[in-house]
Amino acid sequence: MRVTNGMMVNNLLRNLNRNLSKMEKTQQSLSTGKKFANPSDDPIGVSRSLRLNTEVSTMEQYKRNADDVNSWLTTTEMAISNITDILSRAKELTVQAVTETNSIDERNSIGEEIKELRNQLVQIGNTTYAGSYIFSGYKTDKPLLSQDGRYDVGGGTNEITLDEVIEVNIGVGDRIGENIVGQRIFGLYISGADLDKTAADSLKQQPEINSGDSSQLIAVFDKLISDLSSDDTNGISSALSRIEGHADNVNAIRAEIGVKTNRIELTTNRIQDDTLNLKDLLSKNEDADIAEVITNLKMEEYVYKASLSGGAKIIQPTLVDFLS
Repeated sequence: MRVTNGMMVNNLLRNLNRNLSKMEKTQQSLSTGKKFANPSDDPIGVSRSLRLNTEVSTMEQYKRNADDVNSWLTTTEMAISNITDILSRAKELTVQAVTETNSIDERNSIGEEIKELRNQLVQIGNTTYAGSYIFSGYKTDKPLLSQDGRYDVGGGTNEITLDEVIEVNIGVGDRIGENIVGQRIFGLYISGADLDKTAADSLKQQPEINSGDSSQLIAVFDKLISDLSSDDTNGISSALSRIEGHADNVNAIRAEIGVKTNRIELTTNRIQDDTLNLKDLLSKNEDADIAEVITNLKMEEYVYKASLSGGAKIIQPTLVDFLS
């Protein structure tokens, strides 16, 4: 086979380009810190990175969901804590008012404070988190209570909607209800039926107050205000058991929120651990060993320079060299 100068030059250029391309890839790996930049560099590694990145993004979304639920529950717990304080103060005032030595003027004064506590309950019932009413079930754009103490969700309701629990994904197959339906806290009078299947028995067994579509808790305060203004000591006395029943119910719900908060904390810790593990696997899959990359780059630079040096000797002769 006859080897021509053109063949030698073409082979030289092809090998030089191959060596230069290898050196360019190694330099790119050094500058980016990654083993591969294109799918063709390592198809299996790229596929694994895509899957790991998807899992990391999913875990980060679960973390955001858990944080949002935790904030919602914190707002709810604060609202229920305020209700507990109001019921405690109402009980204290009722015990004071039921004393026979109190005059009608003193009971009227107590009644004024009870009115303020009652109005505060309505405000708490319409507590919002990030623009959403936390006690209104699915209807987070509507307040739970009107100023007269009636349920205002969807124009008023006479049914207990305990199933309107907003569930949020905080893990694979792991969902948690972030809201407490307002009727569980404020109650509703329904003749012949339980006030709330999950409420304390003391709340179910207390003397009935026909509140129509009003909150049962608000109705207790309205009845107490009426008894105070009419100086009805028997009515004032019966309010004590009703207030205590609602206080027991609210405390039970508050404990439930504490359980959920603890669960969210444990879930958040698990998500953080899983995310760190996934990021570690991702780093091992795609991050380059800098020491190895630098060593390879130096070797490839040496090979490339050797190729240039060898090529210079191969194509060195010219026509001038043969003219003498």
